[in-house]
Formats: sequence, C-alpha cells, structure tokens
Amino acid sequence: MVEQIVKGMKTSSTKTMSTKLSAVQMQKLVEKVFAAWKKSEIITFKEDEKKVFARAIEVVKQDYIREAELDRDVHAMLDKLEETNSGEFQRYKMFPILKQKLAKERKVIL
Repeated sequence: MVEQIVKGMKTSSTKTMSTKLSAVQMQKLVEKVFAAWKKSEIITFKEDEKKVFARAIEVVKQDYIREAELDRDVHAMLDKLEETNSGEFQRYKMFPILKQKLAKERKVIL
C-alpha cells in the first residue's frame, strides 16, 4: 500500500525514489499512509495522533538518511573496484547488485 502511495508522489528530481524527498513530501507521504490506514481501520492511536505523526515523519527521515549513507558507501566501493578493474567495469550494472547486498548485510529495507 505504501508503495502505491509513493509511486504517486513526485520527487525533487527525475531520478528514482532514492533521491531526497523534501520535508513537505515526507509529511504528505505520512499523511497519505495514515489516511489510508484510518480508512481501512488498520490503525488506532494509543498516543496523541500528532505525536505519532511527528514520530512517523522522523522515522521516514532516518530511513532516507540510512539509504543515503548506503548509497555513499556503495559508490565508494565502486570507485575502488573501478580503480582495479578499469577496462571491463560496468558501474551501472554493479550499483544495484552491491546496494542490495550491502543493504541485506546492514538490514536496511529498500
């Protein structure tokens, strides 16, 4: 369900969803998820909804920070690999493979 909501959002660039979302976009994402969950009666708040909402936005921000760190690390790994295998190296093919592997090792959900 979240993937369907995210697909409908525009990012600040034409790249994939791994690009940075603005604070407003993160807020809209959380609003849409909460609205869908409330409509489906999936969620009931034990705390003040505003507190839960603020915490959800913080979790989204932290997740994007973790993914940005993962991207930087993958690019650093690719730089090292490119230095040793300059002629036959295909960076665009290796990036998603390395990112998936590193994400699995670090227990980051993409």
